[in-house]
Amino acid sequence: MEMNTTNMTHSPYKTIWSLSWPQILMMIFHLMIGLVDVWVAGKLGREIQASMGMVSQSLFFFLVIGMAVANGSVAAISQSIGAGLLLRAKRYVGLCFQLGAVLGSIIFLIGFPFRNGMLSILRVPEEMRYVMEYFIEIFLYLLPLYYLLIITNAIFRAQKQVFLPLYSMIIVTVLNTILDLGLGLGMWGFPDLGYKGIALATFYSVSAGAVFNLFLLYKSGSLRRKSFAPYRWVRNAFPYLLKVAWPSGLMQLVWHSGYLILYSITASLPLENVVALAGMTAGIKIESILFLPAFAFNMTASIIIGHYLGDGKPEEAKKFGFRILFLAIAFLSLTALGLWQFIRPITAIIAPELVVLDEAVNYLFFNMLAIPFTLTSMIMAGALNGAGATLYNLFIFTFTIWGFRLPLAYYLGHEIFHSATGIWIAMLLSQIVQASIMLYVFSCRNWQKFSMTSNKKRNNHG
Repeated sequence: MEMNTTNMTHSPYKTIWSLSWPQILMMIFHLMIGLVDVWVAGKLGREIQASMGMVSQSLFFFLVIGMAVANGSVAAISQSIGAGLLLRAKRYVGLCFQLGAVLGSIIFLIGFPFRNGMLSILRVPEEMRYVMEYFIEIFLYLLPLYYLLIITNAIFRAQKQVFLPLYSMIIVTVLNTILDLGLGLGMWGFPDLGYKGIALATFYSVSAGAVFNLFLLYKSGSLRRKSFAPYRWVRNAFPYLLKVAWPSGLMQLVWHSGYLILYSITASLPLENVVALAGMTAGIKIESILFLPAFAFNMTASIIIGHYLGDGKPEEAKKFGFRILFLAIAFLSLTALGLWQFIRPITAIIAPELVVLDEAVNYLFFNMLAIPFTLTSMIMAGALNGAGATLYNLFIFTFTIWGFRLPLAYYLGHEIFHSATGIWIAMLLSQIVQASIMLYVFSCRNWQKFSMTSNKKRNNHG
């Protein structure tokens, strides 16, 4: 039975967990895709593995607009459902679907003629260029379907149908693994295509996930004629979607570019910079395991806050934000504490060299201390996203990353400690500052004003 906000209020922690655990599983499958890609690429040679890592970073910039629209769709659709305006919700589904198809095609048409120029900007080494040219070409062809996969998964989440993105990701993961091993390494009688097989595995698996989602949307009646509103409605509805989406997309760029600069600060350390970089890379891989449930709780916060604000219950929305935060901190702090008992042998799997292992553990010490603060930032950001208050997220993350973390990382790393420890301390301190500001905004500011008005008389027609 579909739970409304009244039912959700009666069993808050059951609601949070029932929405979160399928999304945690979904994130685990997402991680497995990357691990299999990197493992198979490693079997084919270091140039292939390095190209795989570089193209994954590049792909982010192509997908950032799709992720921004996805965040906007969660806010608009969840608030509409919470308000009981089902026609408006259905029309936002249709609008977000159209935006995914159009924007993915536009990015492809703009990016394709300049694909080789991008490799020059990225300063791709000559021995990797032939691999990168093929990877970029295949991934650009995939963009329209990749956009639809991202946005349709967000549409399902906004409707609290969290199992459907999980099923979609299982399809993508299983197919990607079979084709990576088959086409990449020539197993099970597949043609041995090497690096081309890895790219094609991504193309076919993501395409299958997108087609599966489109089938589900059509079957549910969400892709019928009444889902595609007349121009007059779109003209009135689109500005809210844009108001939520553009700060969300810009924040993704701020976050991602901040990490690139942090890598640069680490790479330019006066001593042991290569060890520091290797330790940071290994540490981030271990840390990403803990971030999987954190992202799931972040998405749960967006869904629940959107539904409560749509239903005109801002105080209950705020209570749920704190409940999600409490559950996430309890769950992940215990997980991190258990992981820390075995941190060296686990980290040694991907960082067997002793000096790199020591630095990776050093990185993880400070970043695991930061877990309650990192979680606070992530959960509050998810809640503000569900409210449509993405401007707060943009301003806070921009200030704490570019105005605080990066200058402090350079100062502590290069001037005070002359080692990576200064950079790791700066990361911890910036998380404390960021969490404090996010908590203040969520507790004391009127972020609920960013939601759509629930004027049912005016909006009953959709």
